[in-house]
Amino acid sequence: MTNIPIEAITSVEQPQPGAPDNWKRFFTFSTDHKVIGIQYLVTSFFFFLVGGLLAMIIRGELITPEANLVDRTVYNAMFTMHGTIMLFLWTFPSLVGLSNYLVPLMIGARDMAFPRLNAAAFWLVPVLGIIMMASFLVPGGPAQAGWWSYPPVSLQNPTGNLITGQVLWVLAVAISGVSSIMGAVNFVTTIVRMRAPGMTYFRMPAFVWTVMAAQIIQLYGLPALTAGAVMLLFDLTMGTSFFDAAKGGNPVLFQHFFWFYSHPAVYVIILPIFGIFSEVFPVYARKPLFGYKVVAVSSIVITGLSGIVWVHHMFASGTPGWMRMLFMATTMLISVPTGIKVFAWVATIWGGKIRLNTPMLFALGALMMFVFAGVTGIMLAAVPFDIHVNNTYFIVGHFHYVIYGAGVMGIYAGLYHWFPKMIGRMYSEGLGKLHFVLTFIGTNLTFFPMHPLGLQGMPRRVASYDPEFAFWNVIASLGGFLLGISTLPFILNMVGSWVQGEKAPKNPWRAIGLEWLISSPPSAENFEELPIVIAEPYGYGKDEPLVANPNALEVAHD
Repeated sequence: MTNIPIEAITSVEQPQPGAPDNWKRFFTFSTDHKVIGIQYLVTSFFFFLVGGLLAMIIRGELITPEANLVDRTVYNAMFTMHGTIMLFLWTFPSLVGLSNYLVPLMIGARDMAFPRLNAAAFWLVPVLGIIMMASFLVPGGPAQAGWWSYPPVSLQNPTGNLITGQVLWVLAVAISGVSSIMGAVNFVTTIVRMRAPGMTYFRMPAFVWTVMAAQIIQLYGLPALTAGAVMLLFDLTMGTSFFDAAKGGNPVLFQHFFWFYSHPAVYVIILPIFGIFSEVFPVYARKPLFGYKVVAVSSIVITGLSGIVWVHHMFASGTPGWMRMLFMATTMLISVPTGIKVFAWVATIWGGKIRLNTPMLFALGALMMFVFAGVTGIMLAAVPFDIHVNNTYFIVGHFHYVIYGAGVMGIYAGLYHWFPKMIGRMYSEGLGKLHFVLTFIGTNLTFFPMHPLGLQGMPRRVASYDPEFAFWNVIASLGGFLLGISTLPFILNMVGSWVQGEKAPKNPWRAIGLEWLISSPPSAENFEELPIVIAEPYGYGKDEPLVANPNALEVAHD
């Protein structure tokens, strides 16, 4: 192995100046992908706190068998808004923000393909957030039909008003769909058309592969949900009958529209998390990513298979037997490319010189959560078991191990890993590790008890329950409160480090990738001259350079 110290990295040009340190730019209609990325991250984290507050109120209600904290109608509204906010205003936008910041840097581009479209897609997010929050102010309060809003429940209008919480909910979801489709067009075009010279597909970082795979899902799947939301909006406001069974409509049709996108949406979330794993593990294990090309291609395979699994959410909706068997098989099949990735990550870590920095801790924790969620996911793919635990807390536990255990902890891993690059300052490792410990313990305390609750038959979406379920609910509620507390060291760490953290070098982790060859934070146009890529991105120990351009950058491997 050739070991060249980090000091051997040279640049023919003078070091690029960092981006102007002016906080006001984050409140402008900027077209800089880096500013937009941070706008996404900060905005979505605000809504994460709102959704988390609602979750703590829900767990406060469930700490006792009786419904004695909030009115049942208020509970239904909070339940609905918690799920909606966490998905449409936190998870999706935060990953789009991280991808927005990193993809052009990783592929050697100066910006996204359509900068103005990029800015417009972001500014729709606070708009839909305001509309969503405004539903608390209308008569009858916000939507109460769950984050999936199945008809006929979502078509009920006891107040008789034209503008109801459900109408605002559907309008916000439709706007979210438009914003995400705009972003998907931009991402796919950028990755296909804006790569630096020599940046072939199999020289792209694994994170870029996963972003491309996720955004292809957005392009083919999201129009279905957006169309379904618009049709539901027409049923609510214009008297149409797409889903109103009393007028000849078909409510199950909405379930197909919804789940055709909303199950692949899980992969829209988890694929970029896979990309984060594939970037973090090699750096902190000091080894190249095992099976890079197979890992890259498996992302595209997941994209294809994700479009033929949605009916497993409808096994209890009168689905024909042949359809149950078909989608049971496809749901199990998608575990194959996913398992390939898990094997590659374990092989990457195995025998490595592991550094347990905060990003590595969060990535390892998220991987453990995902493996557990994958095991329960295979269980749910089997028709008999799925029908047995249908509409129970087992489903809630499985879902949250994917979205919070793997998803949110994976986002934290990415934020800590690229924080020095984005902000130009180092964070506190002590606070970061405290954040990890609280999050890891809180996640398991909150969501593991939901599995035995579901197996014992406790239904989800209830404010009161039989006292026999009290033990596990108390543990889950205590874990939920701990998760709320766990955000405090993160906020303190990020804000404090942003204001007065130690200045970050351009490559504090001794990582490989174009984003680590430029200043922290990067200059306005990223690269004064586009780099020319002449080697694979995961070549720790190879002799050839990653980038060579006599007019731009020259770098040797660590």
